[in-house]
Amino acid sequence: MRGGIAALAAAAAVMVGSPAALADDGAAHGRVDGKGGTVGYRLNLGKGGDYIAELFSMKLSDGSTLKLYCVQITVGLRTDVDMVERPWNKYPAKGPFQENSAKINWVLHHGYPGTGLDAIGSALKKAGVTVHDGVSEREAIAATQAAVWHFSDGVNLDATKPLAEENSADANADVAALYAYFTGDQNKGLDAQPKPTLNIAADKTEGTAGSKIGPFSVATSGDITALTSQLPDGVKLTDADGKELKTADVKDGSKLYVDVPAGTKPGKGGFELKATGELDTGRLFVSENYARQPAQSLIVADSEKTEVTANAAASWTEVAPATTPAPTTPAGSNGGGGELANTGVDAAVPFTVGGLLLGGGALMLLVNRRRSRA
Repeated sequence: MRGGIAALAAAAAVMVGSPAALADDGAAHGRVDGKGGTVGYRLNLGKGGDYIAELFSMKLSDGSTLKLYCVQITVGLRTDVDMVERPWNKYPAKGPFQENSAKINWVLHHGYPGTGLDAIGSALKKAGVTVHDGVSEREAIAATQAAVWHFSDGVNLDATKPLAEENSADANADVAALYAYFTGDQNKGLDAQPKPTLNIAADKTEGTAGSKIGPFSVATSGDITALTSQLPDGVKLTDADGKELKTADVKDGSKLYVDVPAGTKPGKGGFELKATGELDTGRLFVSENYARQPAQSLIVADSEKTEVTANAAASWTEVAPATTPAPTTPAGSNGGGGELANTGVDAAVPFTVGGLLLGGGALMLLVNRRRSRA
């Protein structure tokens, strides 16, 4: 009998539960192009081993291209998995990346290709750092990646022989000088995390007719190019003051509301945003299914414009009608009281439970009497 009551209680709980609204964060997706990168030098990282520094290329789903460096040296690079744009706090492993993310961001903005070769040479000269015949692309890639690995993975470039293979003394000296500059005291860090290409975050996704649901906060590094509503007639997308919004009204920092007029039937709907913009230097890319398919995490060093899409959804119910106390009637009289308030649970459920309880009790009494007679 206890099992039967538990099952009924579970069914009632399911009936009063509310559906969760869906949301899409609008993150950019892509795969590493195994043949599109630019190689620097093989680096001597002391006890950390030796690794080839490479500026990787990634092809996004819309065909645009990113240039990225590795921020997870001990995990193998994969070209057969989808990589997804993520904030810094979604870095998938333990290590110094989180505490040093601002330092890494500084390296990317002052290293190559965030800063051109001539500009890097000028910055070094201003800082009193000497290089031989300017900075080459291979030297810049090697030093930038080495500095990123220093902060993301806690490895150190061998200052006496930074290049693991036989290379000129000038190349060794230049890479060592660049690395010291990127990791030295002048690196104060860039704390401001780069904005996502497009993200919609909802404070509230459920409500009742006669109210505004939200806000849905927009964060983007680009320009909103389209706003498409998938809402029933009468339900609108508005700002906090109730003004209906159009594409031109939505930008980074905008807050949108789903305005549901009183009397609207229970339902759900949503909206879609499209944005075009460049993925900011410093944005992180992580394997989409990292737990199942670990892949080397990468960080953006340079990008082209890309287009991304984000979706958000909301649902609403009717406002429960106000109930008035039933008139007092004499005992045994059929008061003819009105309908029960709609609470989301079938009014027959309590009677069904009560009937089962009474029926079960009568059955147990009958069984006990028969046992006594026996």
